[in-house]
Amino acid sequence: MLLRPSYLTSLKTATNRSPITALLGPRQCGKTTLARQLASEQKATFFDVESVPDQRRLQNPELALGSLSGLVILDEIQEMPGLFQVLRVLVDRPDNQARFLILGSASPEIIKSASETLAGRLEFIELHGFDLSETGSDTWESLWLRGGFPRSFLANNEDDSLAWREGFIRTFLERDIPQLGINIPAVAMRRFWTMLAHYHGQTWNAAEIGRSMGLSDKTVRSYLDILTGTFMVRQLQPWYENVGKRQVKAPKIYFRDTGLLHSLLDIPDNHSLLGHPRSGASWEGFALEQVLQILRPNQAYFWGIHSGAELDLIFPYKGKRYGFEIKFNEAPKLTASMRTAATELALDHLWIAYPGKVAYPVEKNISVLPLIQLETIKLQLA
Repeated sequence: MLLRPSYLTSLKTATNRSPITALLGPRQCGKTTLARQLASEQKATFFDVESVPDQRRLQNPELALGSLSGLVILDEIQEMPGLFQVLRVLVDRPDNQARFLILGSASPEIIKSASETLAGRLEFIELHGFDLSETGSDTWESLWLRGGFPRSFLANNEDDSLAWREGFIRTFLERDIPQLGINIPAVAMRRFWTMLAHYHGQTWNAAEIGRSMGLSDKTVRSYLDILTGTFMVRQLQPWYENVGKRQVKAPKIYFRDTGLLHSLLDIPDNHSLLGHPRSGASWEGFALEQVLQILRPNQAYFWGIHSGAELDLIFPYKGKRYGFEIKFNEAPKLTASMRTAATELALDHLWIAYPGKVAYPVEKNISVLPLIQLETIKLQLA
């Protein structure tokens, strides 16, 4: 088991500050393990809402929870959405002695109910799979291939990792999606998910994908929103800048876990990955997620204009703008597109992330950065 001190610190701060904290993330990403680590350090009561005995304990939730003090953890709370109203009543009581930590794997259910019922009482923390700051920089090839889900990354060998991911995909399609009340055949959703793997890193085109599947634009859009809301896919939105040029306005689509991407593309090992035609796009998505997980900007976008110039990632931070261009190349070069992006967007710094080991400046405010040195950027921005 790998310790996750940064998330644990964030969780401690949030639970001390807010009456209710929501820890969200995909299934099997480590939410329960992290919550139990927090619980082991203080007085805490744990409920697994998927457990039949705990469901019985919560048949009268106001009575069961109202007498508790300390930290109260409710795991997979989306299984009992009625608990949100109960939590609102309890935390508003003057004599309340409890702080609540709710865990959920389905952000549409959690956010909809929580935002409507617990407004002003709730703080969100999103948990991801492992990143390079947790696994160590020398593990990047394994993390890229296997993805960040703990059981996939920590598997004894590639076959075990691949088997776990295939089981995860099947369970997600056959159990998790129906539990959200979404009645889509598992075969149809897998077909869409597999097709989406070939569009990883590309601008979303509902009409093209819809034609390929024989479905309407609205239907494939709903499929995409399901995968986005369950933390499987990231829709990176475009940045708009008044530069007098036609800009790309559709989002870019990325798998949030490259291990699942490689399973759906039938890539079993590093040799197959490096020879695959989608290896560059896979690396781009992997690097993008590492930047977002380690630096944790509040907002993130990509930028592109129809004449060709583009930037993989732009984010504002403390009144400044920073950008990343991601290259799967041993010796990336500065291009006209990068210069255009740095100038048009008035970037304070542009980093060119690549899978090498040496960082070096290219021009003023533009430098090449090995992905394994991302934490040095985190210190500069702190």
